[in-house]
Amino acid sequence: MRYPPAPRLPIVEQIHGHSIADPYRWLEDPNDPRTVAWSAAQDELARPALDALPGREAFAAELRRLLSAGSEGPPAVRGELGFRQRRDPEQQHAVVVVGPLEDPQAFRVLLDPHHIDPSGATTLDGWRPSPDGRLLAYLLSIGGDEESSIHVMEVATGTDLEPPIPRTRYSPIAWLPDASGFYYARRLTTESPFDRRIHLHLLGTDYESDPYVFGEGLDPRTYLDVDLSHDGRWLVVSATIGTAPRDDVWIADLQVQPLKFAPVQVGVDARCAASFAFDGRLYIWTDAEAPRGRLCVADPRRPQEWATLVAEDEVAVLGGYAVLDDVVLISWSRHAVSEVVAVGRIDGEARRRLPLPAVGSVHGITASPDGGTRAWIAYTDALTPPAVLDEQGALWASAPGAVTLPGITSTVEIATSADGTPVRIQVLAPADSGGPLPTVLYGYGGFNISMEPSYSAAALAWVQAGGVWAVAQLRGGSEEGEAWHRAGMRGQKQNVFADFEAAARHLRASGRTGKLGIYGGSNGGLLVGAAITREPELYDASVCSAPLLDMVRYELFGLGATWNDEYGTAEDAEELGWLLGYSPLHAVKEGVAYPPVLLEVFDSDTRVDPLHARKFAAALQWAARTGGGGEVLLRREAEVGHGGRSVDRTIGLTVDTLSFLAAQLAGQAR
Repeated sequence: MRYPPAPRLPIVEQIHGHSIADPYRWLEDPNDPRTVAWSAAQDELARPALDALPGREAFAAELRRLLSAGSEGPPAVRGELGFRQRRDPEQQHAVVVVGPLEDPQAFRVLLDPHHIDPSGATTLDGWRPSPDGRLLAYLLSIGGDEESSIHVMEVATGTDLEPPIPRTRYSPIAWLPDASGFYYARRLTTESPFDRRIHLHLLGTDYESDPYVFGEGLDPRTYLDVDLSHDGRWLVVSATIGTAPRDDVWIADLQVQPLKFAPVQVGVDARCAASFAFDGRLYIWTDAEAPRGRLCVADPRRPQEWATLVAEDEVAVLGGYAVLDDVVLISWSRHAVSEVVAVGRIDGEARRRLPLPAVGSVHGITASPDGGTRAWIAYTDALTPPAVLDEQGALWASAPGAVTLPGITSTVEIATSADGTPVRIQVLAPADSGGPLPTVLYGYGGFNISMEPSYSAAALAWVQAGGVWAVAQLRGGSEEGEAWHRAGMRGQKQNVFADFEAAARHLRASGRTGKLGIYGGSNGGLLVGAAITREPELYDASVCSAPLLDMVRYELFGLGATWNDEYGTAEDAEELGWLLGYSPLHAVKEGVAYPPVLLEVFDSDTRVDPLHARKFAAALQWAARTGGGGEVLLRREAEVGHGGRSVDRTIGLTVDTLSFLAAQLAGQAR
């Protein structure tokens, strides 16, 4: 292909004894006239090439059919009312609905982002009803930037009560018992994505005068959470520096002024989350001395005197829980497959195991904050759109749209990584597959995120078209607990790539795989970039979405500074060595034939800056001039960011992804 020219500047920096070339640094500035012209030329190259791919109409139709299933979420219970998030087949975004718990079909739409903004650019980032159900606090952002503002709506009328509170990205909301206000987190300025503080907002007052409660003197990258006891007496706050797998948690008695915060867990290299239940006890989830997690309880007056209610399991990872009158429902994940067990609220002894519909995953359990015997379980699996089960495991609300999925098998296979570690692979395939089929391998491997069985329109559309879709459970995730996560972070990051390569070789050796493509986004985009620069001959195509690729300078942009506990920092000599050991941008070599690559970026992405993909695209296109290899396309999309998007936007992006992979993986394997 005739690629747009990209001058290579003679920029070489000396960092901790390393000579590091950065010829495309000019592409970091999106407003540089050279970058503007180069990006426009990439658009002119990529858009016609993608639009000309065969099979686009069929993929679009199948994706729309699969997404017409919609989704159903568990209710947040307030008295006899339930607030929940759902998406009907015709809706562009999930909406918040409210209604009587006894009749899931009688719920009415309370908040619809598409009604607020028919362009589809406004997204709902979070919400929480007041204790009495009269009010709803919700977070909105526009254009994909995730820069949320908190709004407060009167549930009966659907009208907002006051101006929104800005600078509240990722803010928790803890309502006062009488719904007169709430605790929340707000950044100090619009100029920095950091520097949060916990404030108390009283309705009807100017947010600028909201009293400061907690957060001063902490690392600027700290994320804050807050919870309030049922009676409004006890306040719990937690602080996490970036995405580090360790939390500091404190508690304060609001009857004692000025506030004094006593430690629950502080200065421990472990995660911790504390919240209250109707019984007045403090429930503490932690992986301290228990890498797979345990659940403890404490009296808020003696917050460091924990009693273990549910001990660590030898295999399963402890997930969420819900406290009922007599039992606590516990969600376990065994090799990324969910189980739900009821244990005694006082003694922690197992009472019963709930039947789940299939090999699937539980993504949350809710119950009334007032106690009771009822609970609601968010459930999905490879063939089931997000649905809700009750406390007995029976279906409470299915996804609103009916979708048939004939002839698909879901299995788990095991590859062996370079150091002997078993790596599980979820495989979706046509039931009647006869010969080698085009196969896509997806992976993530980072930030303690588990790849669990879930409904994916992209995966199902690929399989319905006659391909195989595989998802690798790599170190760096949470499939096997915190030790599994730490085995794939910082200086152990190379394990993630070795696991992915083992999965790729396993699929190639299975006899079922024809050509093999790989796909990943965000940290998974880093994975794909590392994979094709480490062993380009192993893959026939790749899609790299919203990726991190310049690991020397990633901390300088977006939210990169919050991730250096996961990856390491270039400011440290040893850690720079880790980063240079796999940084995809710095691994591109002249004369090497890399597989075809589709890079996908989003202009409003404030997490991973599109500069990573720009610089990597320029480097790969430079290498292609001497090494041949496959085409390199940079797909750019405006007014959308790293996270949520409308259904139409999702279909457009996924059609480009699948049709690119299908075109590259057609024909005989190498």
